[in-house]
Amino acid sequence: MLTEAELELTGGAQARVSPFADGFDGAALLQRAGFALPAVDVDRITVRYSGLPALIHDLRAMGETSALAGPARPIRRDVLARAAALYAERHADPDGRIRATFEIIHLTGWAPHASQPKPARRGSATVRLADALNTREITGEEDG
Repeated sequence: MLTEAELELTGGAQARVSPFADGFDGAALLQRAGFALPAVDVDRITVRYSGLPALIHDLRAMGETSALAGPARPIRRDVLARAAALYAERHADPDGRIRATFEIIHLTGWAPHASQPKPARRGSATVRLADALNTREITGEEDG
């Protein structure tokens, strides 16, 4: 909402929060860093706020403001007011409080070692997946 409000009122926008990453991004980072057997867990927490200023206060306290290089222009009051109106319009509960959902991503990886399990060779399965799942295989070649 902040980007939308800033674009609407100033004709441009500045990154004001940290870039978003998900569990897939975390696993990819672990693999690119050379870790083996990456594991990712994600906790989602929804918090209710009295309004946008309270949400922004928490974002700043969590260090989630933009860490990108370069000076940041101050946010104009009219931009904040418009962003608060947009957020309330789209995400307010009946009591007027707004919701924000945060994802806490836990990443685990191990240093590669010869004793770690290795993936089976492609095509080496001895049991069909459909049989293991006790279901009928759908190949896409059925008469329909």
